[in-house]
Amino acid sequence: MSLTSAAVVAVIALLAPLAVRLTGVRLPEIVLQIVLGILVGPQLLGWAHVDEPVQVLSVAGLAFLLLLAGLEIDFDRLRGSVLRRTSSAFVLSFVLAVVVGLLLARAGLVRSPLLIAVILSATGLGIILPVLKDAGQIETPFGQVVVAGASIAEVVPIVLLSVLFSADSAGIGSQLTLLGAFLGFVAVVGLLIVGFERSGRISRTLVALQDTTAEIRVRAAIALLMTFAALATAFGLEAILGAFLAGATVKLLDRDQQMTHSLFRTKLQAVGFGAFVPFFFVSTGLTLDVRSLAESPSALARVPIFLGALLVVRAVPALLYAPFAARRARLVAAGLLQATSLGIPIVAGAIGVHLGLIRPANYVALVAAGLLSVVLFPLLALSLLAVPATDSPDSRSASR
Repeated sequence: MSLTSAAVVAVIALLAPLAVRLTGVRLPEIVLQIVLGILVGPQLLGWAHVDEPVQVLSVAGLAFLLLLAGLEIDFDRLRGSVLRRTSSAFVLSFVLAVVVGLLLARAGLVRSPLLIAVILSATGLGIILPVLKDAGQIETPFGQVVVAGASIAEVVPIVLLSVLFSADSAGIGSQLTLLGAFLGFVAVVGLLIVGFERSGRISRTLVALQDTTAEIRVRAAIALLMTFAALATAFGLEAILGAFLAGATVKLLDRDQQMTHSLFRTKLQAVGFGAFVPFFFVSTGLTLDVRSLAESPSALARVPIFLGALLVVRAVPALLYAPFAARRARLVAAGLLQATSLGIPIVAGAIGVHLGLIRPANYVALVAAGLLSVVLFPLLALSLLAVPATDSPDSRSASR
């Protein structure tokens, strides 16, 4: 078994953030990872390919990516008027996505309008959080509603993918039954964990072992991740749902009000983003058939079409956030941030290719559109949010 390709991918994972910081280019690191993966992959230089070691590490990276995405969900913000508005916005977004999917199918551009609708309705929460933090908006009513809307637009597409497009799907009714059973199992596990943590002896043991070589909390989170992913597959669902719910479960249970393990999530991020997640993004670049996109004018023309569809589907519903924004520029910024998505197009597109619902050329065009959304939309949103303005009294009261 050769580790050459894995070594090349690891070097790219090292060089990508250094290149971004040293050059000063305002480019998301994950975009550069994918681009460098294309460069060194079979399509161009041929220095690396997705062999067995890279494949295993890539799957682990995807699992960690979804675990960390689940950790980003702020359940405290999903309530009251924020929940009502963001839920309504997502429903409107999904309706628009279905309409756009049907139009694209009628034009002969896609095979599965529903799968395209799921892809277009998603938002990359992990990408827009740093943007809002940089703009100083994360704790404002405006930032809260954008984060809540992005949270819903990350959770629901993952659930829909598992129910509607699992490789082992036996019909929607059966899938919903399996989903209910799986969620029930997750709830039981959560209750058991709560019961264990209330035990003084177990709690003291966890504290004693958490910063030793045992790293007991990190091991527990990884065990939960692998168990949920494996059981999701056993229930006929997608493993990505199990990985995501593992992160959401950790988020719900790990309140740590006594601050006994403040470094726990930092350690998880170090393991995920430091070791495994880059393998997923770089290997995505290794597998992209960019030649088919370059050699096909029709496939290349679909990139701006998909990008425009993503913008329409996710930006228009942001108009419902008006009570939380002091000025129109923020609504435009909210729409741009909501339209930023890359993880779901990659994951859902790969599932579609595997099921024969998406042509490989369309998959490349979708990923290219996602890359452009990650590069362009956050930068435009930051420029709009840079103009100082205070939230109006109405926007403050709307968040209550």
